[in-house]
Amino acid sequence: MYPDYLKGLLEKVEQTRPMRLELAKSGQPVYPPMNAAEREDVLSRFHPDSAAAARSRIRIGPNKGEELTTEVKWILEAHSMIEPRRMQANLAKPDYETDLLIIGGGGAGCWAAITAMQNGVDSLIATKLRLGDANSMMSEGGMQAAVAPQDSPTRHYLDAVGGGHFDNKPDLVRALTEDAPEVVRELENLGVMWDKMEDGSLQVLHGGGTSRKRMLSCRDYIGAIIMRTLMDEVENHPDKIRVREFEPAIELLLDDKGQCAGAILYNLDTEQFLVVKAKATVITTGGFGRLHIRGFATTNHYGATGDGLVMAYRAGAQLKFMDSVQYHPTGAVYPEQIAGFLVTEKIRGAGGQPLNKDGELFVFPREPRDVESAAIIRECSPERNMGIATAAGRVGVWLDSPIIDMLHGEGYTRHQFPGICRAFDRYGIDIVKQPMLIYPSLHYQNGGIEINERCETNIPGLFVAGEASGGVHGRNRLMGNSVLDYNVFGRRAGRHASEYAKSVQLGRLSLDHVTAYAKEMADQGIETDLISPVILPSYTPENVKLQQLARLGNIPARHSMLRSRIGLGAEQ
Repeated sequence: MYPDYLKGLLEKVEQTRPMRLELAKSGQPVYPPMNAAEREDVLSRFHPDSAAAARSRIRIGPNKGEELTTEVKWILEAHSMIEPRRMQANLAKPDYETDLLIIGGGGAGCWAAITAMQNGVDSLIATKLRLGDANSMMSEGGMQAAVAPQDSPTRHYLDAVGGGHFDNKPDLVRALTEDAPEVVRELENLGVMWDKMEDGSLQVLHGGGTSRKRMLSCRDYIGAIIMRTLMDEVENHPDKIRVREFEPAIELLLDDKGQCAGAILYNLDTEQFLVVKAKATVITTGGFGRLHIRGFATTNHYGATGDGLVMAYRAGAQLKFMDSVQYHPTGAVYPEQIAGFLVTEKIRGAGGQPLNKDGELFVFPREPRDVESAAIIRECSPERNMGIATAAGRVGVWLDSPIIDMLHGEGYTRHQFPGICRAFDRYGIDIVKQPMLIYPSLHYQNGGIEINERCETNIPGLFVAGEASGGVHGRNRLMGNSVLDYNVFGRRAGRHASEYAKSVQLGRLSLDHVTAYAKEMADQGIETDLISPVILPSYTPENVKLQQLARLGNIPARHSMLRSRIGLGAEQ
């Protein structure tokens, strides 16, 4: 339940609700949407990407000289876990051999394996944690697809490009939006049960930045439902798809022709390095939320530390839009135990309203995510001082969820949002009767490894799909396009990678690119004690970590990426 010091502010929400409800029922915008100039102003002054320290120029690699998100630059300008010279004997006798290596066991990885199997190619999925431990599993709100009579892939395309600030790669957006209806049908054939209307038609709702209702859903469990379905299909074919859990990849392998030829895995239990030789490789490692960019809390799963970026970049792959980060407008602020927990945008699509400490609307609820987030940060800033502070030192605004049942009828909220209801019920907060306290939470890696519509990178034999890829969303992703992204491009990656694997001839396995990368770091005078991939985040308090290292007689690593994160939105 909410503490006594918030009860007066809760009463203000109830006092303003009747007028806001009447306006919402009228069908008119409950708050004026921003024009282009207003959006640009709030983004340039309050979005976390706009801060001077948010970006740094990288000194090595394919994107040398470009400004990247600072924490990404750190993990790229870091040392490898391995010494290539000590791995030569291992390269001559691989531990595993496969037609197709898939690095990552989320939605895109499962789809790549399923599609490769359908194409007659065997695969091996190497995943950091368990199969399905991924951001794919955690999606709540829905998936965009132009399946309604009043919609079309063309309208979907225009919305996605506009939401991405017109920076998207057009061929990727075309693939995303044109494949969408087929993805819906194929997922249903595999067992996904979409929410439907009484007449049997698919239920579609609005999301931020959408010009038509096109958000498909499975209550607020869409990620779990899709992942369960895909995992079942993978596990039904052990003769064609092998799965290695708790064995994250830490470096790619190339051959002496410059082709991608597999990867080095690291067994988290035995701490052994394992060599996988593969005719084709697909990176589906997801995003980087657990790097806690700018010190923000995150909605991401525990293993989301940007591993794919590191491996691909060291091997020579180009990155795209790595100067842009997405913060979900509505991450939980209270209770403290679930800080950062995703509160789906579908709540606002259903009529939920963001309110300041006076219980007043201050932004149109369905602005694109970056604009909505920046507006919430502005409302909580010293400039306006209209946020609600918690005893734990966090600040946020209300998300008025009780208004949803008033708009749609009693029982609607618990029927449509059982997962969110359950999360807050555990702490004595009934979101049907009380609003949630929210603030932007680090959510999505807008950019990634650059691909084309066949999921190919500039390295022969290396393919990428899902959140690890860059280009499809430009510099801002609309709600529901990430779920669609991993389904569309996971399928495409599996198809095109398996075709490639059928004809390629591999040469001698090599880690020379790792040696060359270390030399380039030395030549540039880069001094760091950071080793990447980070693999797993550390939440050990720094004083405890120093004591642990002292007992072992080690010199403690001082890089700020390795320190514990405290506070919300705190600078590193």
